[in-house]
Parts: sequence; structure tokens; C-alpha cells
Amino acid sequence: MEDNNTIINTAVESFLTQSKAVANLTKLLDDNFVNAINVILKSQGRVILTGIGKSANIANKIVATLNSTGTPAIFMHAADAIHGDLGNVQKDDVVICISKSGNTPEIKVLVPLIKNYGNKIIAITGNIDSYLGKNADFTLNTFVEKEACPNNLAPTTSTTVQLVMGDAIAICLLKLNNFSSTDFAKYHPGGALGKRLYLRVSDLIKNNQIPKVLENDSISKVIMEISEKRLGVTAVLNTDNSIIGIITDGDIRRMLSKTTKIDGFTAKDIMGIKPKTILKDAMAIEALERLENNNISQILVIDCDNNYVGVVHLHDLIKEGIF
Repeated sequence: MEDNNTIINTAVESFLTQSKAVANLTKLLDDNFVNAINVILKSQGRVILTGIGKSANIANKIVATLNSTGTPAIFMHAADAIHGDLGNVQKDDVVICISKSGNTPEIKVLVPLIKNYGNKIIAITGNIDSYLGKNADFTLNTFVEKEACPNNLAPTTSTTVQLVMGDAIAICLLKLNNFSSTDFAKYHPGGALGKRLYLRVSDLIKNNQIPKVLENDSISKVIMEISEKRLGVTAVLNTDNSIIGIITDGDIRRMLSKTTKIDGFTAKDIMGIKPKTILKDAMAIEALERLENNNISQILVIDCDNNYVGVVHLHDLIKEGIF
């Protein structure tokens, strides 16, 4: 138990140390941040993120965040940059250089080379008096009092605040560029988040069978239709192909719990009337909301002329990763 307490206390101390450092960033923001955002906004090029060691790992993540929120960005390792990769930097690019100390040898070599090209440099550093801090065009202060590491050595708190600063840059650019949820979907077409924004009901039902019976069909036919189409439900139609009811496998079970003599029953005798429907052009996320709000597993799909065209099952939404 004593070891368990040590584990919990160490984790709590790490959380508190890092959260305090993140909160302190609000006091370190100044006009440098505003000017850095404006330079990126006005730039016709990309944002180049560079760093070395753990700062390089953080730079890679910031690149991913920028790209996914509408700001073109690439990563360039500081060590590789001074051995040939500096050619990645084009005329209109803005370079963000990340370094806790701001005094690493690679940074000292890289910064003047970038400045010679005429590119603007934004520094994210914990030491504004460092070589990087003094030679960047805009310096964003990510000072931390101590690392979460008990030895104050392993980059922990310092990389956390670097990451948070990068996220703040991305979110400011997103907002100022009016980057919408629709734009987000364009950059995430294969993910669950993107599917919530572009996938329609018609996409969900295209591979489903269409269970249907007529109001005067026998219960035996209803059972066969539900079993064969494997969606746990069937629509009940009139001769005009209009929906007049719905029968679920639950309806069948409830009927059979009361009687096994089904020969005299037809679909209209056990169907639920006024079933929930949704347009095939509706968004898939709307179908999910309708299912959840009504506590149901299936919903009937109609076209703009009110014709029955299929069924959306909760499993369809689960399969697409939307639920």
C-alpha cells in the first residue's frame, strides 16, 4: 500500500507541476505572440517547424495539428537542416524554431542561415535571453521553473508548455481563418470525426437489404422477411409503397409470448403505427441523434417523395465509427 501511495503522489505532483507551468503561460503572452500570428496569416508560404531532441518531437505534433486545421506546415529536423535539408525552406515560408535552452549548437548554426534567406523566425523557447531568443524575429516565452522529472532533467514540463503554445498558435490561426467544421471534414475524410460531417444516410443504407411487407401479409411472412433481411425490422406498406407501420423482432417476441396461434394474424394487427422516419439525404449523425433520442435501434428511410427506400440500423453507425 505504501508503494501505491508513492505512485499516486508522484503522478499528482507531476500533474500539478505541469498544470502550473501551463497556467503561467497566460502571464508570458505579449505582443510577440500577436505579431507572430499575424506574420503567419499574411504569409503566402508554409510554416516550417524545426527543433532537436524532444523539441523535435513536439514540433512534429504541432505540424500535424496545423495541417489538420488548415495551415500548411512541414517538419525539418534542425540537425538535418544544416546537412542538406535547409532546401525545404522556401522564400515565403515562416520558420518556428523550438528549443528549451535556445543555445544548442545546431540552433546556433541554423538561425543565421535562415535569416540570410530572409525568412521570419518565430522562437518557442524557455530562455528568452538565449541565442535563439535574441535572434528570432518573434520570441514566445515558454519558461518553466522546473521539470516534472524529480531530477529536473528529463524534458517533461518544458515539452508540455511547448506543445500547448503550439496548440494556441494553431487554434488562433483556425479561428482567424474561419476554418469551419466543413473544412475540418475535408482534411479528415477517413476518420470518425470527418464522417460525422460528410456521411449521409444514403451512404449507410446502400448495401442494406430493404425489408418490407404489405399490411395484409401473414405473420409467417413477416417473420421470414425480418429473418432474411437481417435488420431486425420490416416496414409495413400499402399498395402505393407508402409506409403505414413498422414491425420489429421485439414486436414478434411480444406477440409470441401471448399466443402461438398466429394463423389468423396479419401484419397490420401487430404493427406499430406512425413509425420514425428519416430522409435519405440527411446526415448520418442526424440518424444517430434520432435513434438515441427515441431509444430505438432502427429507423426507416424515405426519399423526398415520401417513398420507402431502406433502413438504418444502429450497427451501420457503429461500423462506420460514428457511434
